[in-house]
Amino acid sequence: MADAAQIGALLERLVAFDTQNPPGQEAEAARFLAATVAGFGFTAALQEVAAGRANVVARLDNGPGPTLAFNSHIDTVPVGTGWSSDPLRLVERDGRLYGRGACDAKGSIASMTEAARLLAARKADWSGTLLLTFVADEEINSTGSKHIVEDAKARQMPIDAVIIGEPTSNQVHAAHKGVLRPLVRVNGQTAHSSRPELGINAIQKAGLLLSLLDAEDKKLRGRQHDLLGPATLTVTRIAGGIADNVVPDSCEIVIDRRLLPGEEADAALDALRELLVQAKEDHDISADVVRVRTASGAAETAASSPIVRVSLAANAQAAPEGFTGGCDLVHFRAIGSEGIILGPGSLDQAHKPDEFVPKTELVHAAELYRDIALAMLKH
Repeated sequence: MADAAQIGALLERLVAFDTQNPPGQEAEAARFLAATVAGFGFTAALQEVAAGRANVVARLDNGPGPTLAFNSHIDTVPVGTGWSSDPLRLVERDGRLYGRGACDAKGSIASMTEAARLLAARKADWSGTLLLTFVADEEINSTGSKHIVEDAKARQMPIDAVIIGEPTSNQVHAAHKGVLRPLVRVNGQTAHSSRPELGINAIQKAGLLLSLLDAEDKKLRGRQHDLLGPATLTVTRIAGGIADNVVPDSCEIVIDRRLLPGEEADAALDALRELLVQAKEDHDISADVVRVRTASGAAETAASSPIVRVSLAANAQAAPEGFTGGCDLVHFRAIGSEGIILGPGSLDQAHKPDEFVPKTELVHAAELYRDIALAMLKH
């Protein structure tokens, strides 16, 4: 049985490591995790992805058979404001554990680590390789998981199946959305604010562009996926102007475009550029894509896949669901791995103040991870 006290103690240590991304700085937490799983008999190493940033790559080879990976991320989003307690200190209230990363996704790591301990103690019951990949920089560029899959390709070491630890309230998810996040600059011309007719107000032009983007979002919502719902386009940031008395010549907006399986990030970016060209022709809005902050595709694993069927059976769940956020499954799918997304905590609590994970879900997740591994790594 999973040890609730051990999982809680591990999560407490993990939350105390400040891995807010940016800058991440996951290396210290990675060293702690590597030492922990090495104590269970895993061969554990750090894989540096940047200065102060590292993945944990640990494996337990236990005879012939497939390779199953447990993957989750060490970094968190920034703490932000509005917390009722210290976000880097795990606090329990009413059966919930509060702290930054408690649900996204250090809770998954704690449960996966406990499952790894249980499996290491039951080597007679399974055959194959169990791989633990706890990674850096998932929240921005997925640098960590990209390193994992590139290394697997270079070494010609297949990863047959993967469980991605993300907050799904312990429901099996077999698909996730992708994300394209471009920075768009709307151009204008400065002038004294007492003579605005001598300039071109970039903020007002951006306001016109926002209405066009809203119309595009409504059009995109006509594209529906059975598990994931619609494709979407959302403006998440805006900034412009240099002084109170100057007509602004620049206004920047960040767009969050959520992709469905089958949509390519490059095609979505081309469509946005075409919209900007049309905005120039129809409304005299001069705007350009300055750079792309994030581009990560969507992914889906067929319901008939062994990892999906086994996971649904372990969870007594009738059918898979869809994960509306982005995650690292897409990178493993690119090398042929079949996978699911499953972990304690709700996505509704992620990226918010007073983020929490229910204690009971941590234990349940550890036992689900164990049971899925035992079913996938049969003798």
